[in-house]
Amino acid sequence: MGHHLILGAGGIGLETAIALTRRGEQVTIGSRSGTDPGLPGVTATVVDATDADALTTASAGVDTIINAMNPKSYVHWDRDWPPVAHAVLSAAQRSEVGLVTVSNLYGYGRVDAPMTEETPMRPNGTKGAVRAAMWADALAAHDAGRVRATELRASDYLGERASKQMSFLTEFVLSPAFRGRTSRIPMGRPDVQHSWTYLADIGELAATLATDDRSWGHAWLVPTDAPRTMNQAAADAAELGGQAGSRVTPWPRWLQQAARVSALIRSLDETRHQFEQPFVMDSRHTEQTFGLAPTPWATALERTLRGAGAGN
Repeated sequence: MGHHLILGAGGIGLETAIALTRRGEQVTIGSRSGTDPGLPGVTATVVDATDADALTTASAGVDTIINAMNPKSYVHWDRDWPPVAHAVLSAAQRSEVGLVTVSNLYGYGRVDAPMTEETPMRPNGTKGAVRAAMWADALAAHDAGRVRATELRASDYLGERASKQMSFLTEFVLSPAFRGRTSRIPMGRPDVQHSWTYLADIGELAATLATDDRSWGHAWLVPTDAPRTMNQAAADAAELGGQAGSRVTPWPRWLQQAARVSALIRSLDETRHQFEQPFVMDSRHTEQTFGLAPTPWATALERTLRGAGAGN
């Protein structure tokens, strides 16, 4: 039985803990609050993710560190991520443990074909550059023999454990449609194909990578079901909610412009392309290597909406 330190007590961290304990692994979740997640076989500890010394102490005796964190501020990744990434990588090297990083697709930038692990990293903005640099640093340390490192990459996600405002699809498309309301999206086209990753599948792959030596030195795409447009997703949610129909419409141009007074809205510019043109991932390499399969869309949708109480 291995022991794993998960950094981050959000939805991804919890799903990873669940997947690991199903394998009989021991899990500690580290966060600033040290809040007990209330999961069988999972303990909690207080840790400052920017403090390499504290992280090194917390990782004593574990087999892997799983970085399932995200900075609280979506606006300041260039300021908030580097000290965390440096401290986590440093602690993994000092403790001689494996490092599994939960990442996303931002580093690929604008793409014109389905993304695979072989797609070049060509970030088109700050957030993508931060993520690309994190993997480059971890991979360099791995190649130099200083650490065992791997990374998983997920698309925008849905899931019953996704915290409020963390799932674009759930907040702006699925929940309104489920209740029979118009889904109003702040950006994007509702008719373009997009890959949506189910949160539990992220946790399942993180647990797999932490316990399978084939993972080290490579990045992996999370098993993700076939892409769906926002129109299709809304129609499915409306049907699940017993609604007559659904409609997805972008915010009017005047509202989009007025909303730009918000730093958060302006920070979304870097990822606009993901919702304005096809943004599709091909996870077959991961699935074939580890014998995994994505949760079917219908199952993921029902669990997301029923589990999150979207119909209340």
